[in-house]
Amino acid sequence: MSETALIVGAGAGLSASLARLFSANDMKVALAARDTDKLAGLASETGALTQACDVADKTSVANLFDWMDGALGSPDIVVFNASKRARGPIVDLDPDEVLAATTVTCHGAFLVAQQAARRMLKAGHGTILLTGASAGVKGYPQSAPFAMGKFGLRGLAQSMARELHPQNIHIGHFVIDGGIRTANEQREKPGEDKLLDPDAIAESYLQFHRQPRSSWAWEIELRPWKETF
Repeated sequence: MSETALIVGAGAGLSASLARLFSANDMKVALAARDTDKLAGLASETGALTQACDVADKTSVANLFDWMDGALGSPDIVVFNASKRARGPIVDLDPDEVLAATTVTCHGAFLVAQQAARRMLKAGHGTILLTGASAGVKGYPQSAPFAMGKFGLRGLAQSMARELHPQNIHIGHFVIDGGIRTANEQREKPGEDKLLDPDAIAESYLQFHRQPRSSWAWEIELRPWKETF
């Protein structure tokens, strides 16, 4: 039977690469985002279904998974790609904007992972992958809210891995340490490879999902060969 995949916080870039790769590997794919209009082209290309979801809202997340149950069934793999930033000096940050950023980046991941885990535990298997960043292991100046959200995301993944790996639920946290190449990239010259190729990142996600459970990882760092540690 074909596997089912749900990508939450879907859009261009990594999410699009994942949707194409999963579809090419005979997975049934669902894409969730606050604005589903932007997913129309990708959905048409990959045959994916789309559903609106605000990861900051627990009811919206619960409704997403209820919809998934009816549309494609319990997901075999769930990828959380949503994040939100608030930048500026610590003394100038708007507390409401900081709360919104950490709610999407961290609490939203918890809401999605909780719904996924409930279904995967019943099924007896599954994979939950959380997209992190270098900000989750080192905080940068004027980027405290992003660091708070990504540090929390990493802690969530580590805790879930220790709890759920023995129950056959594979948890993965990906530290994306560097910029991700876009379609109309201006930051690098051809062949320079100083940015991460989203298709290459997607390959790593699929390989992670397919790891034999006798040798499971819970975290992997990905960076271009020119990126400093």
